[in-house]
Amino acid sequence: MLDVVVCGLVGRDLVVAVRALPDAGSSTEVEQRLELLGGAVNQAVGARQMGLTAGVVGVVGDDDDGAWVLARARDDGLDVRGLVLREGAATALVVDVVEAGGARRLLEHVPESVRLTCADVRAATPVIRSARAVLVDAAQPPEAVREALDVARRGGALTVLDGPADDEQTLALADVVRADVDEAGALTSQLPGDAEDVRDAAYGLLARGPRLVALAVPGGGNLVVSREERGTAEVLMPLLGDRPVDPTGGGDAFVTGLVAALLDGRDGVTAGWWASSAAALTVDHLGGRPGLGRGRVLRLADEARANDEAARRGSRRDGLS
Repeated sequence: MLDVVVCGLVGRDLVVAVRALPDAGSSTEVEQRLELLGGAVNQAVGARQMGLTAGVVGVVGDDDDGAWVLARARDDGLDVRGLVLREGAATALVVDVVEAGGARRLLEHVPESVRLTCADVRAATPVIRSARAVLVDAAQPPEAVREALDVARRGGALTVLDGPADDEQTLALADVVRADVDEAGALTSQLPGDAEDVRDAAYGLLARGPRLVALAVPGGGNLVVSREERGTAEVLMPLLGDRPVDPTGGGDAFVTGLVAALLDGRDGVTAGWWASSAAALTVDHLGGRPGLGRGRVLRLADEARANDEAARRGSRRDGLS
């Protein structure tokens, strides 16, 4: 049995760091260059770094890049039985251009031929049903997203939807929903303007099926709302760490931390702190590859939570004085 299976984009990332983008017609020196696994597969990499077993369901081309991705995934200890080598297809490529200060631009080449189909998902059913948790990339075709969630649900796994749902049926299949600011707008039919808008959206989503909803808050931070045995719990967490070097992998790491905590039997609030800590430990370096470790994540989560609770106690005391 696997702890985590990730269904989504699998590709290659080319990461280049520059001091600043050049003007049209000019050039600039690349200060650092990395070639990494890219896409949702980094959630599986993060899970392995957290001490969990992990597999991936996705599609690469039968080209040199596809062979490279397959080899790297194996080197990372991932179960690749669900990875399809599509004949004649070009493996997905994302170019991540990062300026000093953390501003980044993504150039994506993701052919339709390397997106998941329902047939791909059905072929990977034994892998999906072997997992305790299945993470599904909502950017895949809607019918494949529903198929993956349904197969996972029937297998008894914790189902996680990373991104906006296409319809009510898809949303109802997800135990956990995670969305960034733009994705939250797609889920709620309006772009949240502040933390209170996000809170309304989270509780609205919770009423539609999921037991935990994690939404990014405009301006920074994340809100996690969950149904617990004693009622509904929520936590609004600031972004942790210093100014990010490269925010590319933060969302994937957030999902990884969230799921790792839930599989460990932790409540939604604790899972939120694990998630924020995992994100902080990933955006502090170049490239979307996570930089996790169970001990590192838990230490940062415990420290951040303690500091937050102390600040809240101080605010309450100040309010009474």
